[in-house]
Amino acid sequence: MAPDAGFTTLVVNAGSSSLKLALLGDGDDPIAVRELDAPADRVDPAELTEALRGAGLEDADAAGHRIVHGGERFREAVEVDAEVRRELEALTALAPLHQPKSLSALDAVSAALPEIPVVACFDTAFHATMPPAATIYALPAEWRERWGLRRFGFHGLSHSYIARRVPELVGAPAAELRIVSCHLGAGASLCAIAGGRSVDTTMGFTPLEGLVMATRSGSVDPGLLLWLLEHAGVSEHELASALEHDAGLKGLAGTADMRAVLAARAAGEERAALAIAVYLHRLRAAIAAMVAAIGGVDVIAFTGGVGEHSEEIRKEAVAGLEFLGTAPEVQVVPAREDLEIAHQTQAVLGA
Repeated sequence: MAPDAGFTTLVVNAGSSSLKLALLGDGDDPIAVRELDAPADRVDPAELTEALRGAGLEDADAAGHRIVHGGERFREAVEVDAEVRRELEALTALAPLHQPKSLSALDAVSAALPEIPVVACFDTAFHATMPPAATIYALPAEWRERWGLRRFGFHGLSHSYIARRVPELVGAPAAELRIVSCHLGAGASLCAIAGGRSVDTTMGFTPLEGLVMATRSGSVDPGLLLWLLEHAGVSEHELASALEHDAGLKGLAGTADMRAVLAARAAGEERAALAIAVYLHRLRAAIAAMVAAIGGVDVIAFTGGVGEHSEEIRKEAVAGLEFLGTAPEVQVVPAREDLEIAHQTQAVLGA
């Protein structure tokens, strides 16, 4: 470990098919990184221990874990003890595809490095500041109260980083800025940020709500889904799988890769042109909705794989926003959820 690294945080990010590990110190650049293939819902403790030692990741002062869902209980990052661990387990039903692997990674790291404190950092927590008007679904009160049905929002670690980073980039206090954060990747969501706080976002009870994504549908008329279940003979499993894995750009253009879709559009493929048109139509409408939620906009920030690397999408997304008056500043901000996790971990521990 570098002698001047200061307080070091092992950042643990369990994705759908991989486990990313990074050791961060006082600087922005990781001291050490390692990525493991982990397609199942469990992390192999022996493999993880070997990876930590082999990559020099075991010299950490603390571990910060990305946890997708914090429910209503966890509104900010928290140090993990036995009680918190039990509560995180109880939230599995809200994120069945992500929570088990995140908790498995948490347990494996804690077993390998039992002497260091562990902090859970939530993808939902940044949106805990949204007002009731933005979180409440117009559903029967009994349903909302019985099952805790509400809009949670996701990508909070990414949007939270945008809320901290953009003021540094533009040289203005966070309290004075209205930002629309556009996290455009395989998953995609927007966040309306005012005074450094989330006011609205496009994802809801699940990450399916909102924008057209790589393989996710985004918002669809619930009546259409009921029709498929009742009249078309589509099973619940088939419906869930299609909305999550076979819709979005893949459903429209036959591929989930935005680069391939843009290339096909440039080659004159009508299906690709339609896919981009649908993607941008939804994106522009959602940007306008975020602007309305915060009463104007000073900066539109793009992050995520598509947001960072596709100048075409950025330009076409902000085209037609002249009605907003003075054109907002556009910033491209590399996604650094690892830095946000390290920042939150150190804040919780007072490091």
